[in-house]
Amino acid sequence: MKLFRKILFPLVPLYYVAVFLRNKLYDWSVYQSKSYEFPVLCVGNLSVGGTGKTPMIEYLITLLDSKYKLATLSRGYGRKSKGFLIAAPNVSSLEVGDEPLQIFNKFKNITVAVDADRQQGLKLLKEYKPSFEVVLLDDAFQHRKVTAGFNVLLTAYDQLYCDDIVLPTGNLREPRSGAKRAQVIVVTKCPDYLSDLEKTAITKRLNLKSNQAVFFSSIQYSQKLVSSISSRPLTDLKEIHFTLVTGIANPKSLVSYLKEMGLDFEHLNYKDHHEFSKSELELIHSKSLVVTTEKDFSRLHTEAQNQIFYLPIQLKIDNASEFDRLVERYVEEF
Repeated sequence: MKLFRKILFPLVPLYYVAVFLRNKLYDWSVYQSKSYEFPVLCVGNLSVGGTGKTPMIEYLITLLDSKYKLATLSRGYGRKSKGFLIAAPNVSSLEVGDEPLQIFNKFKNITVAVDADRQQGLKLLKEYKPSFEVVLLDDAFQHRKVTAGFNVLLTAYDQLYCDDIVLPTGNLREPRSGAKRAQVIVVTKCPDYLSDLEKTAITKRLNLKSNQAVFFSSIQYSQKLVSSISSRPLTDLKEIHFTLVTGIANPKSLVSYLKEMGLDFEHLNYKDHHEFSKSELELIHSKSLVVTTEKDFSRLHTEAQNQIFYLPIQLKIDNASEFDRLVERYVEEF
């Protein structure tokens, strides 16, 4: 695949120019972008692949949920349905997507909606739930038809957008200059300890504008495993051979974490948002103990399958009080 993408390098300038011009047409108001009379926060990235958007959405929900009526809107990647849809009890990941379903199952007081057309989605969301006060857009940074009031741009520590190029050879959806639209940039998936010297070096490489703030975040793994009917300490795995199942963009951090614990496991690794076939599900359900991610769990477990557990994660942001202040100030002063 890497060789094939290198062969496609002559197409990089064409892709770059096409996306650059599209952005300029929005900047010059040739293409129209709609603003809204309520706070709209967007979480996105410049690159394809996992930068930790869902943990950031969950962080923002936790931050704002006690004060405001929230709604989330995403494309619902991987779903088989079309158009606008509101998550409801007994909905499946095939209808709304695995990440919206994860959020719906975890946060009971918010409205979870999906629509590939974010402008249409916001219109229908307001008609369906006029009482909501704040909307969180998941993975909509390139959706220029909507003007978000506050953009949180994510970039992974081991794959910074400043070191990348656009598709098809690189991983960027748009040129690096697109980062200027963000109010906040978060470097995600950082090591547990990142020196101030390295933070300063990364900040300099990102070439921030004067009105932008940068933060650094890491993933914190829970010390307990959770199934649909029970939980157990993570340390139980030290004496058990188990199967790790992942269908996420980059499972490297999770695999490294489990290996550092000295655990004995086989790894069944599938592509991001993988739709499990009948034979794959039979294989997975035949295992005596399965550990997976929370996103994959929604597609793997059934009421009869109590040997499948997920390992919860939580986002930890350095200087979280300042990050929280910026978000809350935007919403309060809207």
